[in-house]
Amino acid sequence: MFEKKMMAGWGDMDFNSHMRNTAFLDKAGDVRMLFLSENGFPMSEFMRLNIGPVVMKDEIAYFKEVMLLEEITVTLGVAGLSADGSRWSLSTDIIRADGKLAARVTSTGGWLDLVARKLIAPPANLLATWQSLGKTTDFQELNTSIK
Repeated sequence: MFEKKMMAGWGDMDFNSHMRNTAFLDKAGDVRMLFLSENGFPMSEFMRLNIGPVVMKDEIAYFKEVMLLEEITVTLGVAGLSADGSRWSLSTDIIRADGKLAARVTSTGGWLDLVARKLIAPPANLLATWQSLGKTTDFQELNTSIK
């Protein structure tokens, strides 16, 4: 598992004075890109390779509120992966400072060839990076995205 400490900021709040639903998606995206960047795949490497991660589906389950300026821990794990790495499912937990699970974001996606505009299998070193991320207890092998 990969984890980062973050904070629920002013821009993350909604009218009800708690973290807005799309802020949970933002934190999930941030931790995903931080993991990739810290493991040899900063944005510049994706630009060089002409590929990028593409999310096809997000699901959010809410459990507890997160309030303004509350510290949160955001964890990332692999919930599913195809053998060729062309399709993945990531589980992101947002955990409050008191240790209680606030929300879980499950994102399903793949790798987009930015020139051909089609889904592809990632290069071997990128697949190895995804595989190095801890698997969730409910990990499932997924079907390939390659047609």
